[in-house]
Amino acid sequence: MVCECLVELEHVFIDKTFTYKINKEQLPLLKVGMRVVVPFGKQTLEGFVLKIYENKDVSLENKLKEIISIVDTYPILNEELLTLGKYISKTTLCSLMTSYQAMLPKALKAKKKVNMTPKYDTYICINYGMYNNDIKFNASQEKILELLKENKKVKKEVLNKISVSSVNTLLKKNILLEEKEENYRYNLINEEKIKFNLNEEQQKVYKEIFNSINTNETFLLYGVTGSGKTNVYMKVIEDVIKNNKTAILLVPEISLTPQIIKRFTSYFSNIAVLHSGLSDGEKYDEWRKINEGKVKIVIGARSAIFAPLKNIGVIIIDEEHSQTYKQENNPRYNAIDIANFLQHLNYLNSQYHNCPLILGSATPSLESFARAKKNVYKLLELKNRYNNNTMPKVEIIDMNKEFKKASGYFSNTLIDQIKETLERKEQVILFLNRRGYSSFLTCSSCGYVEKCPNCDISLTYHKSSNMLRCHYCGYATKRKKLCPKCQEEFKDYGIGTEKVEEELKSLIKDAKIIRMDVDTTTTKNAHAKIINSFLEEKYNILVGTQMIAKGLDFPNVTLVGVLNADIGLNFPDFRSSETTFSLLNQVLGRSGRGNKEGKVLIQTFNPEHYAITYTKNHDYLGFYNEEMKIRKILKYPPYYYICSIKIISKDYNLASKSSYDVVNYLKQNIKNEIILGPSVCNVFKLNNNYRFQIIIKYKDINNILEYLTNIEHHYFNKKDIKVEIDFNPL
Repeated sequence: MVCECLVELEHVFIDKTFTYKINKEQLPLLKVGMRVVVPFGKQTLEGFVLKIYENKDVSLENKLKEIISIVDTYPILNEELLTLGKYISKTTLCSLMTSYQAMLPKALKAKKKVNMTPKYDTYICINYGMYNNDIKFNASQEKILELLKENKKVKKEVLNKISVSSVNTLLKKNILLEEKEENYRYNLINEEKIKFNLNEEQQKVYKEIFNSINTNETFLLYGVTGSGKTNVYMKVIEDVIKNNKTAILLVPEISLTPQIIKRFTSYFSNIAVLHSGLSDGEKYDEWRKINEGKVKIVIGARSAIFAPLKNIGVIIIDEEHSQTYKQENNPRYNAIDIANFLQHLNYLNSQYHNCPLILGSATPSLESFARAKKNVYKLLELKNRYNNNTMPKVEIIDMNKEFKKASGYFSNTLIDQIKETLERKEQVILFLNRRGYSSFLTCSSCGYVEKCPNCDISLTYHKSSNMLRCHYCGYATKRKKLCPKCQEEFKDYGIGTEKVEEELKSLIKDAKIIRMDVDTTTTKNAHAKIINSFLEEKYNILVGTQMIAKGLDFPNVTLVGVLNADIGLNFPDFRSSETTFSLLNQVLGRSGRGNKEGKVLIQTFNPEHYAITYTKNHDYLGFYNEEMKIRKILKYPPYYYICSIKIISKDYNLASKSSYDVVNYLKQNIKNEIILGPSVCNVFKLNNNYRFQIIIKYKDINNILEYLTNIEHHYFNKKDIKVEIDFNPL
C-alpha cells in the first residue's frame, strides 16, 4: 500500500504530492487527512496524507521511501477541509500547502516539531467496590474519604493538601481511583440565563429565514444599528441546534467578541471561540473541541470560517461590510467567499450542507446590496430600532468655521455637549480613527520630518512611551529632543487618540476617560476589560479608533463625537467614500441604544461631501445610489471585478523593469479587459522594498486566470523579486 503526501515546503514546483510506502504496522492506523513524518531528500519533513491506494506495481513500490511515523491519531483535515483547500489554492493562486496551513491552529500545522499537548487535571474518587466500613482508617484518611463522599470527585492537589501519604496509600490499596479530565485552556463563563422575544419586524425576518433553513439561500439582512440583528441570529441558531445541526457566527473585530459571547452564553451552553486573541494552546483546545463534536456553535473572527464543524446548519457573517473579512496575507481569501463555497460544498456522498448564509449589516457593502437588488441575495430589512427608539440626531460641525475658536481639536459645541452629557450622568464615546499622539514630528525651523528608515513614511509619535513608531513595519525609536540637522525643537502635527485623551483631561477636569485602540489592547483580555469597565460606568468617556465603532452596546451612551470625519475621506482609494460613510454610520449607532435619546456630533472640513450629508440623514439608499453612479462611470466594483498585481523588490530598478515586463505580457495576451499601470503603490517603500502596482478591471476571471497563474509561477521562487496577486483587494 502507498499514499500520496503533500510535504511542508511551500514551493511552486513542490506544490504536488509525493508517493510513499506504508508499512504493515502503519496501515491500519493511517487515514487521509493525517500528518505524517517522511524523508524528503536529505531532510525529514511533515506532510498531509491526501490519498491512500493499493499500488499494483510491486517493482515501483519497492523503490519508494517509507513513511517514518504517523503524527496524528485522527485526521485533522476532513473531506470538507481537503476540498476547501483546493478551492482556496485555485482562487487565490497560492500553493496547496499554504491553503491547508491557513486553516489550522499553530499546533496542528505541518512542521518539523509538534510539542503542543492537551492539559489534564487529576481527580480522585472512591472505589466503592473496594471500600467498606469495616476497614480502619487514620484521621487524615477519614477526612479525605468524607470530603469525597460529599463531592463525588475532588482534584488530587486539593486532597494532597490534607495528606500526600494518605492519598497515595489509599490509591495503592485501590480504595481510591484516579481519573484524568482535560482542562481546556479557554473556558467560557456561563452567564445568567435570559429569555428574549422577537418584535413584529424581527419575527417577519426570522420566518423568511426559517422557511429556507434547509436550503443554500443567501440572505442580506439590512438592519439599522440597534435593530436587534443579534436576536434574529440567536433565534435562527436555536432552530438549527434543535435540528441537530451546527452554526458558525463570524464577527469582524476581536473587540466585538466579549459582548457577543456574553450574549450567547446567556442563552446557549455549547460554544467554542476562535480568534487571534487566544493563545496557541487555547486555539488548539478550541479546535479539538469543535472537531470532536463537543460544541454546536462557533463564534470568531475571519479564520473561524475554517472551524471543522460537521453538519453545518447556518453560517452568519455579522457586519458583512467589514474589510477585516479579507485576508491581506497569503492566502488572500475573503471569508464571505469561503462561506459561500461551504454552502454549496458537495461531499463524496453527494449530499450538500444545504445551509443558509446570512450576511448582516447596517451599511451593506455596495457589492452585496447590488446582488440583493438583482435577487442573487434575498434582501431582508429591519428598518427600526428594537426598542422603537428613534435614531440619534446628527449634527454636522463645519470645522472651517470652528477651527480658529476651537479648544485644540475640540469645537466649543462638542465640549459643551460633553459637559452637559456628563452632568446628566450619561456616557460619551469619542471616535478618531488614528492612534498615537500625533501624526508626525517636524522641525519648526528647517522642516525636517522624522521618517521610517525602512518605509520612507513619517513616524507616528506615541507620547506615553516617548517613542516614534512606524505603523507599517513596526520600527520604533526614541524621540529626539532636537532636530539632527539644525538643532531646533520639533513640533508635532496631527492628532491621535492618545492626544485626544490628554487634551480632554485638561478641558474637562471631572472626566473619567478610558482609551481603546491597538496600543491599549495588546495584553490578553484587554478588550473585554475595557468594555466591561465602561459598561459598568467606571468611566464616563470612551475614546477609541474603529474597534469601538461596530456592534458594541452601551445603554447609557447618549452622545457620540466624531473628531475628524475626513481622515479616510480623501485617501487614494475608490472605496474611501464608502468606508467613511459606513464607519460614520456604525459609530453613530452607538448612541441612544438604551431608553434615552441619542445625539451625534460630526466634526468635518468637508460638510458638503455626500458621504457626510447622507450620514446625517441616515440615508443608506441615497448614498448607495450616488456612489453607484460614480462606480459605473469609473468601471469599479460592483460593475467590474478588480485584481491587483504588486511587484516588489529591494532593488528599485529591478522592481520597475519587472513591472513593465508584467504589463507588456498582460497586454499581449489579455484583449477584453482593462489593464492599468504600472504605478507606484500608495506606500511606495515598505520594509526596504520598492513596490509597483498593476490593476486589472475584468468581467470574467476565465479571461485572465491562466496568464496570472503563469506570472505567479514565473516569479514564485525568485529571491530578488516578489509578485503578489490579489483578487478584489482592499
